[in-house]
Parts: sequence; C-alpha cells; structure tokens
Amino acid sequence: MDRDKHIFLLELILALTVPASFLISMLVGRYAIPADVLFKMIGSTFLPIEKTWPQTMETVFFQIRLPRIVAAFFVGSALSVSGAVFQGLFKNPLVSPDILGVSNGASFGAALAIMLTTSGLLLQASAVFFGCLAVFAAYGMAKLFKGTPVLVLVLSGIIVGAFFQSLLSFLKFIADPFDKLPSIVFWLMGSLSRVSTADLFWTVPLFIIGMGILYACRWRINLLSLGEEEAKSLGVNTTVERAVVIFVCTILSCLAVCISGTVSWVGLVIPHVGRLLVGSDYRKLLPACISLGGAYLILIDNIARALTMNEIPLGILTSLIGAPFFAVLLIHRRAGWQQ
Repeated sequence: MDRDKHIFLLELILALTVPASFLISMLVGRYAIPADVLFKMIGSTFLPIEKTWPQTMETVFFQIRLPRIVAAFFVGSALSVSGAVFQGLFKNPLVSPDILGVSNGASFGAALAIMLTTSGLLLQASAVFFGCLAVFAAYGMAKLFKGTPVLVLVLSGIIVGAFFQSLLSFLKFIADPFDKLPSIVFWLMGSLSRVSTADLFWTVPLFIIGMGILYACRWRINLLSLGEEEAKSLGVNTTVERAVVIFVCTILSCLAVCISGTVSWVGLVIPHVGRLLVGSDYRKLLPACISLGGAYLILIDNIARALTMNEIPLGILTSLIGAPFFAVLLIHRRAGWQQ
C-alpha cells in the first residue's frame, strides 16, 4: 500500500508539471509578458474584459508563443511514449523511436520538399510520407528473412535508415549551398520556430488519437514486452498486435519530426526516467512519459528561444543535456535493463 501511495503521489506531481511548465513558458521569452496581463489576455477570449494591452503583445502570445508551447508538449510526449513502447517491444534499453528508420525517412522527405518547393504543408506531408515509407520498407524486408522476428525487424530498420541517410547526404551534396542547404541543415537540427496555429489543427488530434490508442493497448504492450513465446502463451496474436503498435508509434514519430525536425535523445532518455519513477508497468509508464516528455521539451524550447539572441536548435540542446544525463542513468542503474 505504501508503494501504491508513493507511485500515486509521483503520478500526481508529474501531472502537475504539465500546467506548471505551460504557465512558466507563457511568461518566458525575449518579449516579456507580465503575469497579470497574461491572465487578462487569456480571460478576454471567454469574458468581456477591456483590452488595455498592446495588440503586438496579444499577437506574440496567441500566434507565436502559445502554438510553440503546445507543439513542444505534444512532440515531447509523442517521442517519449514511442520510445518507451519500442524499448519494451524490442527488449532493448538503447532503442529510440527512430530505430526502424522513421527519422531518416522523414528527414529525407523534408529535405526533398525543401529543395523542390517552399510550401510548409508539402514539407510536412513529404516528411510524414517518407517516414512511414521507411518503416513499411523495414517491416516488409523483415518478412523476407528468417530468424527472431524482433531482431530481424531491428536489423531491417538499421538497413533502411542507412539507405535514407545516404539519400539525404546526396541531397545535401547537390543542394544550393547559399539557399537550400542552410535550410535543410537548420531543419535537421530541430526547431519549433515555424509552428503555426494551422499546424496544430491537424496534428494535435492525430497526436491525441495515437497516444490514446497506445494507452488503450497498454496491457497488451505489457504482454508483448515479455517476449515472443510468453506473449503467445498468454493468447496474444503477436504479429498483429506488434504491427498495430509499430504503426501507431510510426505515425506519432512522423508527426513529431514533420513539426519540429529531428529532435534526438528525448525518446531514449525520458522513458528511462519514467521507469525509475513509476516502474515498467505501461499502465503507469505511458502517462508518466506523456507528462515528463512534454514538460521536458517545453523546458528545452524555453532555453532555445530565450537563452541567446539567436534561437538555438532543439537538437543541439537535447543532445547536450540528454547524453550526459543518460550516462548518469546508466551509472546509477549499473547499465542494467529492468523490464
């Protein structure tokens, strides 16, 4: 009972970190917004409050800052949840959401769109399409080989990821070094500077549906994480269940990449933090990853847009923070894998 109370208290604290991170982020930025004005602006959307603040402040908050905060939360949550599911599914603590080549495929799709068009919508569509194509190619390749299904799938993902990485390198080689190449490189480093309200209208519902499906399948993910033979002995159709889970995680990862570019280490580190706090039961781990991943990326985005005059790419900060932190986790757990 004491352990249950302890975990419940941790879950409550994690849930409260989300509104706290939202509130702090609304106030942080190069364009300062006083707290009283912030609450009045939010209240004015529901109540007849007289506007005593400049229109510029309202535009900055509703058109730039708030969409970034919402996007950071969902991107961080999606990457963390996908990483947690893949680590259990493949029984490997070093697995991240891009293990099946989704990030490399999406990056190639985005780079191709940058070279051929200036439309942000086409860029996002191309990233999602090629990210899904990479995973489908890995899954199809795995069907051609005999062996342990999980191991063959991981190896197929590595092959497909390397192939798309080569295509991406070729695009960077032939890109205009004064126009297209800088755009491709900056996008690959990760940023939420181009997120708009229109982007959220079509991505947020998909994020919610995807994470809702994974949460609804949480007990099946627990069974799949036991291993192939154990899951089959408990009556789980591992082929179908694994395919569904991988498809949903692929869509979540593609959505994250198409909005923010490549943001590394989030899907690798945050699930381990969640396991340290609430354990490996996906009934508790998935909500913890949603809260931790969302709040973490909101914090990283705050640093990215407020630390210096020029915005720091998210991928740089997540790598600088994530790599040492992951090393500390490995030392603390003596490099063990507790599933």
